[in-house]
Amino acid sequence: MSKLKIYGPAWSRANRVLWLANELGLDYEQPPIDFMAGEHKQAAFLAINPNGRVPAIEDGTLKLSESLAINLYLAKHHGGGALYPQSPAEEAGIWQWTVWAASDIEMPLITALVNRSIRPPEGRDLAAADAAETRLQRGFGVLETVLTPRPYLLGEDFTLADLAVASVLIYAPLCAITFDAYPHLAAWLERCYARPAYRALAASVAADPDAPSWSRLPACAA
Repeated sequence: MSKLKIYGPAWSRANRVLWLANELGLDYEQPPIDFMAGEHKQAAFLAINPNGRVPAIEDGTLKLSESLAINLYLAKHHGGGALYPQSPAEEAGIWQWTVWAASDIEMPLITALVNRSIRPPEGRDLAAADAAETRLQRGFGVLETVLTPRPYLLGEDFTLADLAVASVLIYAPLCAITFDAYPHLAAWLERCYARPAYRALAASVAADPDAPSWSRLPACAA
């Protein structure tokens, strides 16, 4: 079988796929994509992902896009071990937090990021960014409650549930959103970002001369 291919640079939304691939110790390659030349909109890449976006993967004959779906597949298919517990209840917990991260956290954070960091100052909607930050407080409160009695979302071990949520929250520092009011949430993020697989990801982004300034990943303070 051919080697797993992961399309998308580490500073793109492929970062969560690369983080997981590193956690799993997968042997993979990252075919380069020239975004400036529009290669992601050309026929060769559209045959992999008709949406013309990254991330996408090729794993043997399988072509798959959407980062959350990719991670669920990789963890289950390649033997996630503690990252992807096999009991129905624990598997449902992983799906629960994966969907929740996308529905309750990711979109408000992207709104804040776009309007505080990505767009030029004259094109920013700061009111929309502020409203998005206010909306996020409920989700942060949920995480604080869940993480107060235990170190990780499903219990004692780091799982794909933690990676799914933590990989979304990397956007927070990039748009001046802090976790000062949520100490258990902040401590959990430190644990997640202290993992060697994440540190390797953050280092690769920092070393990439083509990575936009707003894409630098937060580093663990420990």
